[in-house]
Amino acid sequence: MSTAVANRPMSPEEKKVIFASSLGTVFEWYDFYLYGTLAVIIGNQFFSALDPASRTIFSLLAFAAGFIVRPFGALVFGRLGDMIGRKYTFLVTILIMGLSTFIVGLLPNYSTIGVAAPVILIVLRMLQGLALGGEYGGAATYVAEHAPRNKRGAYTSWIQTTATLGLFLSLIVILGVRTSIGEVAFADWGWRIPFLVSILLLGVSVYIRLSMNESPAFTKMKAEGKTSKAPLSESFGQWKNLKIVILALVGLTAGQAVVWYTGQFYSLFFLTGALKVDGATANVLVACSLIIATPFFVIFGALSDKIGRKPIIMAGCLLAILTYFPVFGALTKAANPDLAAAQEKNKVVVTADPKECSFQFNPTGTAKFTSSCDIAKQVLSASSVSYDNVAGAAGAPATIKIGETVITSYSANGLGADELKKKDAEFKKAVAEDLKAAGYPAKADPAKIDKVTIVIILTYLVLLVTMVYGPIAAMLVEMFPTRIRYTSMSLPYHIGNGWFGGLLPATALAIVAQTGNMYNGLWYPIVIAAVTLVVGTLFIKETKDVDIYAND
Repeated sequence: MSTAVANRPMSPEEKKVIFASSLGTVFEWYDFYLYGTLAVIIGNQFFSALDPASRTIFSLLAFAAGFIVRPFGALVFGRLGDMIGRKYTFLVTILIMGLSTFIVGLLPNYSTIGVAAPVILIVLRMLQGLALGGEYGGAATYVAEHAPRNKRGAYTSWIQTTATLGLFLSLIVILGVRTSIGEVAFADWGWRIPFLVSILLLGVSVYIRLSMNESPAFTKMKAEGKTSKAPLSESFGQWKNLKIVILALVGLTAGQAVVWYTGQFYSLFFLTGALKVDGATANVLVACSLIIATPFFVIFGALSDKIGRKPIIMAGCLLAILTYFPVFGALTKAANPDLAAAQEKNKVVVTADPKECSFQFNPTGTAKFTSSCDIAKQVLSASSVSYDNVAGAAGAPATIKIGETVITSYSANGLGADELKKKDAEFKKAVAEDLKAAGYPAKADPAKIDKVTIVIILTYLVLLVTMVYGPIAAMLVEMFPTRIRYTSMSLPYHIGNGWFGGLLPATALAIVAQTGNMYNGLWYPIVIAAVTLVVGTLFIKETKDVDIYAND
C-alpha cells in the first residue's frame, strides 16, 4: 500500500459503513440492556406468582439466558455470514433483535395469560441473545473488510464503543419516560414504552443497512468461487483452524471480557453493595467515567495500527492483574472512608469450627442456615461487612470479634419459633451495636464521598477496558481466513464475553460470600486475565500487518 493511500482521509463510503454498522450495533445493545436495567420491574410483571426473592432471581436468570445463548448465535449466523454474505446476515440479526424487543413491550403479563407470559419472555430473551451473537461478528467483519489495511484498528474500534453508547441510550430513554409519567405509572405500564420505541430504532437501522454494499473481501471471494460450503466444519473440525479459535478464546477474549465486565459492571456493584453508596450517586459516577474514557476505544484502536494489537491488549491485562487490589482499596477510601478506617482499626474475625460452616452463597434466598458459624456469617454478610476466618475448636460455638469485643453466636437447631425469634433479634442487635461502636457505617456518608477521586479511579478502570477492547475486533478478524472469518471469530468472542464475562458478577459474589472478604471477588478477573496474559504473550502472533485479502 502506498503512503498516499495509507494516509488518505476516510472516504464517504467508509464513513457510511462505520456509521451504519456502529449505529445498528448501538441499537442492538440498547435492546439488550433494556431488560437488564428493568429486570426488577419485569420480574414483578412476569414472575409475580413467586415470592419476592425467587422473583428477582428468575428475572435475572431470564436476563442471563441472553448471555448463555450468544455463542450459539455466533455459530448460526456466523455460518450464514460465511456462506451468503455479511450484509444480509447482520441485517437479519438486527431484525430479530428489534422485533423481539418490540414484542416484549406488547407481551401480556402473568396476571393476564399465566405461565405462558414468563415462558414467552424467556424465548424472546434467547432470541435476543442469538441475534447479538451474530451481530458483533458481522459488524466487525464488515467494517474490517472495508477498511484500509493500516487503519483496521481505528475503523473497527468504533464498533467497540457501541456497548457503552447502547447502555447510555437505554438509560436516557428510561429516565425520560420515568420523569414524564412518574414512578407508579412507569412500574405499572410505562416500562413498556422503551421496548416499543425500539421499533423506530429498528426502522432506521434496517433502512441504512439495506442501502449498504456487500464487503469487498466477500464479493471478491464469491466471484472467485471460494466461499465455504461448510464453515462450521472448516472452522472447528480442522485442528489447523480450531487451534487458532482456542487460542483466540484463552489468549485474548477471556481476559478481555473479565477486564471489560470488572471496569464497567463490577465496579458499580462494588460501589453500591460493598461500599454502600446510594444507587443514584453510583450510577452518575460510573456514567461520568464512561463519558471521559469512551473516546479511548478509538485512540487505542488507532494506536494498535501503529504498534500492534497484542502489546496493547496484553498491557491492559497486565495492569489489571497488578492494580485491581490497590485500586479497589483506594476506591473504598474515597467512597466510604469511615468503612476503610473501621476495617483498618477494628478488624472483624469469625472464629468457628470449619465443619459447621456452609457455603455462604444463597442466590434464591431459600437456603436455611442454622449452625452458629452460618448464622454469624449471615449477619455480617447482610451488613456487607468483610471478615477474616479463623478455625475454632471442634464443637465450640462460633464467635465474632469486632476490634477487642467478642460476641458468641448461637445455633438455631432445636429452638422453638418464639425462642429463635428472640435469639435472632438479640444477636443481630449486639452485632449491630458493636459494629457501630467500632466505626462501621450502615451506609456511605454522602458528605464524605470523594466524588472526584472516585471518577478518576473509575476512569482508570474503564481505560483498562478500552485497552483490551479497542483493538480486539481488528485482531480477531485478522486471525482467520475470509472464507470462515465470520464463524471463526464470533465463537471465541461470544464464549469469552457471554460466559467468562457475563458470569463474572455471580462468580465474584460467590467468592466473596464464601471467603467473607469483599475484595476476594477480584481474584476471578485477575486469574482469568493472568491466563490470557501468559497464553497470549507466548502463543499468539501479532496480526496488524496481515493482508486479510490474501490469507485464504
